[in-house]
Formats: sequence, structure tokens, C-alpha cells
Amino acid sequence: MANKAIKYRLYPTEEQAIMFSKTFGCCRKVYNLMLSDKIASYEATKTFGKQTPAMYKTEYPFLKEIDSLALANVQLNLQSAMKNHFDKIRKKRNGFPKFKSAKRSRKSYTTNNQKGTVAFIDCKYIRLPKIGNVKAVIHRVPDSKGTIKSATVSQSSDGKYYASVLFTFQDSVITYIPDIDNAIGLDYASDGLYVDNNGNVGSNHKYYRESHKKLAKEQRKLSRKKGSLKNEEKSKNYLKQLRKVNKIHTHIANQRLDNLHKISTEIANRYDVVCVETLNMRAMSNKGFGNGKATLDNGYGMFLSMLAYKLADRGKYLVKVDKWYPSSQICHCCGVRHPEMKDLKIRKMKCACGLEMGRDQNAAINILHEGLRMLTSVA
Repeated sequence: MANKAIKYRLYPTEEQAIMFSKTFGCCRKVYNLMLSDKIASYEATKTFGKQTPAMYKTEYPFLKEIDSLALANVQLNLQSAMKNHFDKIRKKRNGFPKFKSAKRSRKSYTTNNQKGTVAFIDCKYIRLPKIGNVKAVIHRVPDSKGTIKSATVSQSSDGKYYASVLFTFQDSVITYIPDIDNAIGLDYASDGLYVDNNGNVGSNHKYYRESHKKLAKEQRKLSRKKGSLKNEEKSKNYLKQLRKVNKIHTHIANQRLDNLHKISTEIANRYDVVCVETLNMRAMSNKGFGNGKATLDNGYGMFLSMLAYKLADRGKYLVKVDKWYPSSQICHCCGVRHPEMKDLKIRKMKCACGLEMGRDQNAAINILHEGLRMLTSVA
């Protein structure tokens, strides 16, 4: 079974928006209650015990007003968080679960589809349990082979509502046979997005830099409003200005997403094999390198994730070369290694064989050759 999620914009009525807010708050309340009881149980008996949302409905009757499946998914999320904490592999990245804050936690909940409780109505509405038919922009509907599994309702920081509907599909046999000769190698470039083996540079705007002055101006206004200080009551003007700042952040993120989707779709449609380098973007964005803001604004990690699922849907290959492969140091013509190329200030590869080329293009060619070697050796 294959899963695919599609995100839709929701336009709830005033009553439906209030119900969404209640559901967000109740899910957060149940999560914190269950986590608190787990901690108390461990301190008393050295076991976490078993907690369910039904335990709290007598003490908190308002929990009966919302969708019970949303609370059931909260229980599953907490169990998953506890499991990840005690997993040896994930323990370094996932600490002990924390209590959710009403101010900073993400506003979302997930409900499951049971015999049509989540459905599309006339390609204009999405039916949700306890909410009813919510007006939505149905820009894309999968074919009849897909069935709705669940829906995740969320509210962004600028106040917009979205529903991410998860569909399940039967695994289909891909008849497309990729052509290994139709391949491309991509090397990461901080100035731009990538450089391919033909010397083409991926066009990527620095969206954060372009909106930096406007964002800084709105943030200065926000810092002067009543409520900017810690433990200070938030005024209406502060909340209004905060929505403006969040709107700019959302606009920057949407610009970046739109551009990355267009570039990744073009590459996935054009090439059958894409060879890239495995990079730790989190480490590269560290302040120690001095270019963290530019690295995060680039969105290269998100670009690789898009390429991965788009190529897989088309039956094509994404080959990831090991990050320790010295692609920038090897001359792609004669194979001689140049250790001096470790210095990033040297932007051109010059070899005794007569090669003179930009280091990024040379690295992309080496990544392509190594990726094809890996692909043919597996086949």
C-alpha cells in the first residue's frame, strides 16, 4: 500500500472556526494530562502505566464535545514520542516529550476516516467529523483507486486553515523502463541551488534576503507594542502586528516552496537518473561555517526530498553518493586527485592534463560518474 497526502485550503464559518479552536485546545490538554500522569506514575511505580483519553472525560466534560478519534490520535502520538526517546538510534535527536504550550505549540489534529466520515462533497466541501461540511479549494482529486485514510487539520501562524488529506493506493506495477544514459549529476551550490554536469546553475532566489528589510521593519514595530516583554499581557495591537510578521514569514516560505517544486518537477520529467551528493544540511547551516542563513534560505535539503518522491512516482532513480566521496578534488578527465582543492577559496580546477573548469561543474561530473557506477553495480 502506498500513501499520498494532498493539502487543501479551508474556509470555515465562524462556528466551525470556534470548533477547530476547541479541538486544538482539547488535544493539547489531553496530551499534557497524559504526559503528566506518565511522569507521576513513573515516579511512584517506576512504570509509565497506561493512560487513555476516556479517563479524563468525567473530570473534563468539554472533551466529549470534540471528535474522539482526534483524542485517540493524541494518545498514539504520545506513545510514539515515548518510543522514540528510548530508541537507541533516535535518542540523541529526540529528547523526553515536553508539555505543549498554548502559545507556541502547533495548532493541529488528525482524525481518521470511518465509513465516509471524511469525504469530498461536490468538489467544494470537505466533510469532517463533528465539524460538518467545510468550504475548501479542491484543486486536485486523486483517481478512484485512492481511498481516504485520514485528515490532518491545521492552522498556520497567519490564521489560515488547511486540511492535509491522506490517501492510500494499491501498489501499482510501474512499466516505465528508465534510460541510464539520460542522467544528470548535481552538486550543491550555496550561490544558487545546484550546478549540474553541463555547467547549468539552478536558479534560486534568496527570498529571505529579498524580504529582509520589510521583515525587519515589521519586527521593529512589533517590539514596541505592549506585550513584547516576557510575562507582559499581549495587547490587541501586538497580536495584530504579530500576524503581519507571520504573514511575511509565510510568504517567504511559499515563494521558496513554489520555486523548488517547479525546478524539481522539471528535472524529474526530463531525466531518468539523478545523481546527488549526500549532505548534512543541518551541520552545514551551523553558525561555525558563517553561512547558516544562506544555507537555510537555499532549501537544498527540501529540494532533494521533492526529487526523491517525484522520481519514485515516475519509476526513475535518485542515486545518492557518499558525502565523503572527494568529488571536488578529483579531475574528471585523468582521475588525478588534488588535495589543495579542499580550500573552498579555490573556485577553479586546474590539472596537468589541460583541464580548466569550475570546481562545482567538475564535482557534478564526478558525482554523475560515481552515481552511474553505483547504479550499474547494484543492477
